[in-house]
Amino acid sequence: MPQVVRPRIAVLHGTHPASPLPQRFRSLADREAVEVLHRAARVLVASLPVLTDRLVEALYEQEPGYRAAIEADRAEIWQEVHHSLRHNVGSLIQPREFREAAHRTSRRIGEIRAEQGVPLDAVLHAFRMGGAMVWQDLVDETARRDPDDVRLLVHVAADVWNFVDEHCGIVGDAYRQAERRLSWRRENQQRLMIAALLDGTARIADLCEAAAMLGLPEQGRYAVLAVASAPRGPQRPGPARPPLNLPAALPVAAPYGQSGPDLPDVRPDAAPYGRSGEGGLPHARPDTAPYGQSGPDGPPHHRPDTAPPPTALPGTAPLWHTGPDAEFAILRLTGDPGDPGELHAIAAALDAPAGTRAGIGSAVEGLAALGDARRLAETALRACPASGGTVLLDEHLPDALVVTSPALGSALADRVLGPLDRLDPSDRDVILETLTAWLDADGSAQRAGARLYCHRNTVLNRLRRFEQLTGRCLTRPRDAVEVSLALAARRLLAP
Repeated sequence: MPQVVRPRIAVLHGTHPASPLPQRFRSLADREAVEVLHRAARVLVASLPVLTDRLVEALYEQEPGYRAAIEADRAEIWQEVHHSLRHNVGSLIQPREFREAAHRTSRRIGEIRAEQGVPLDAVLHAFRMGGAMVWQDLVDETARRDPDDVRLLVHVAADVWNFVDEHCGIVGDAYRQAERRLSWRRENQQRLMIAALLDGTARIADLCEAAAMLGLPEQGRYAVLAVASAPRGPQRPGPARPPLNLPAALPVAAPYGQSGPDLPDVRPDAAPYGRSGEGGLPHARPDTAPYGQSGPDGPPHHRPDTAPPPTALPGTAPLWHTGPDAEFAILRLTGDPGDPGELHAIAAALDAPAGTRAGIGSAVEGLAALGDARRLAETALRACPASGGTVLLDEHLPDALVVTSPALGSALADRVLGPLDRLDPSDRDVILETLTAWLDADGSAQRAGARLYCHRNTVLNRLRRFEQLTGRCLTRPRDAVEVSLALAARRLLAP
């Protein structure tokens, strides 16, 4: 506790000292004021239990933030208030003996209230209520003993209230420090739990706790999004963390231990689908490439017109996790099982910079299946071309077959397309481009020609040349399937 009064002058010692009084106030009146204060304070010390009862009852009636704590354990609150009053009132009489103990008590109260979730405003209000009650009792006791002495308390009133303000500052600092520790602990626990769920190592017995911690239903439907950006050089360490926007209309998941929107990390109003904090990614830049744009390595991977971007998607904000090679986001799905429209809508509304690769796995049931969902998202990400884009796994299952067995995929590409490697590279590339355009046009030479800016007969001539070089017949279903898979392997597995 700080010293409330000095000999001859009333001045507060501590972190918020009061300015010394002018010389003209250093008089007998100051010494008399100190004596009056000490005399009244000794009476308060003798009646601390009664004062404690009154303050606890006042807190219960006037401060809603304390009401739940008092109802839960009134005896503990009483002991805490009594301990604080004993040191605080004792500091009025013996400041040197009680100062440090009073500081420790105030810091401890701030830490305990932060852990209990009592609002800081309520804690500070409680301290000021206690200060007001002590001051009023000092005045009443002085008036009872000798009404003429009440005027002397004016000389120490400012110091008493500076003392109250100082301890409010101590409590506030301790509260905020404890709050930061608790926040870090919650975020660390949440990060570890998300990692365990995505790795598939979370215990079944922990799923209920995980659901409460993450604000997610244990038996809900989920999908995982995997995101990586193009490498910028051999010295670039760690996984990619590209700027990314997902649909901002999704509401925010309440963080562990809280009931309203907040977060860090992953919150549309603080870090919308893109943490902050340990969990979200920043907004995409205005120059980001539109979703579905094709690159030189292949055709578009999703047509936005298959599912219009949603105006409001249900669910909660994604929870992000940093993996060794990519960023992963847990997406909660609320649509009907078997309806792919929700995943299409998320993919269509995904906004990422050019060169960013994103893969969305298939939907799974329950938190226990998030490990499988992550592996499906990784497969979708591997099926994404190096030039960037978004791959929805359910729409690119043949490509997924290729990337899940790269050795067999490479063998198939060499067997089907190997004869073209004997051609001049420019001729080979023309044939492969024509073959890809023809397959994307569902076998229509007319549409393939329009896409390649050539006549349909030119397309047909190039296709016949391919058949002659490889011995394949594009009208034979088996050969068409092998050619399609071989082209996917050449595009996705190329070094």
